[in-house]
Amino acid sequence: MLYLTSSISRLGAALALGGTLLLTACGGNQEGGSDLTGSIQIDGSSTVYPITEAVAEEFRAEAPKVRVTVGVSGSGGGFKKFSRGEIDITNASRSIKESEAAVAKENSITYLELPVAFDGLTVVVHPENDWVKDITVAELKKMWEPAAQGKIKKWNQIRPEWPDKEIHLYGAGVESGTYDYFTEAIVGESHASRGDYTASEDDNVLVQGVSTDPLALGFFGYAYYEENKAKLKAIPVDDQNEENGKGAIMPSIETVKDGTYAPLSRPLFIYVNSKAVARPEVVEFVNFYLDNAGALSEEVGYISMPDEQYEAQKKKFQEFAAGTPVAAAQQ
Repeated sequence: MLYLTSSISRLGAALALGGTLLLTACGGNQEGGSDLTGSIQIDGSSTVYPITEAVAEEFRAEAPKVRVTVGVSGSGGGFKKFSRGEIDITNASRSIKESEAAVAKENSITYLELPVAFDGLTVVVHPENDWVKDITVAELKKMWEPAAQGKIKKWNQIRPEWPDKEIHLYGAGVESGTYDYFTEAIVGESHASRGDYTASEDDNVLVQGVSTDPLALGFFGYAYYEENKAKLKAIPVDDQNEENGKGAIMPSIETVKDGTYAPLSRPLFIYVNSKAVARPEVVEFVNFYLDNAGALSEEVGYISMPDEQYEAQKKKFQEFAAGTPVAAAQQ
């Protein structure tokens, strides 16, 4: 987990300094390597950040004169910048919304969505919590739906046999794609939840909160659980789907890949601006990303897609870039 440890620690530093990290993928004074120059601006999801940072670090060896910046403002924050044309690529843990796409259209920005890995949103409690052995989607909804605010305050309101103690909830901030995905999957409506919980776009804050609070329950991406599982307890989730009859399922590489960890398995994306692929450094970076995302996503704790899916995404990207000046120049 070398990459994840580096990624998460740098992510915390980036957020503390205002949300933007300048990766050392510039190296303009270094000898050797590609003659490719230029810059690439990336922003968006903290969940996708560790994958993109790992890719950027590897890309440095191939193109040491290319300057890569990676910001961390959540999927929503990234889409705001992306739809205004302020960045070349945005990391996203959800698909773009119609309202965001409309802004992009107003600004004459077209784009390509590229899935790069899978994630399983992980529900966690403190290790000293010995009463929650599993949880259902209905019980999570009862905790998190808007109607729960100010009313569902104790564990025994979820199950009578659970203790008469407060529930302390930790979850993604409202600018996070993780928040959107969780609320849609659990509550049934994107961007709808109770507001009286500890929220952060920084998953490290959530990890810290749950790992130090015996009455806590929280959720975040699988990679952050994997990196901190010595001080967290993951909870199996039962989607109560009679058709699959699987019962409560723990998140894992296997259960996310085979779809049995439902409904909290999800794809992770990057979005590429069509104007950006007129620049050769962006084309090279995205091709490099798709060539290496499988191995690097697993290195940082996420779940890779099948090889044929990466090949399909690369073909789609090359077709997307085919009408640009850089593509014409390379023919």
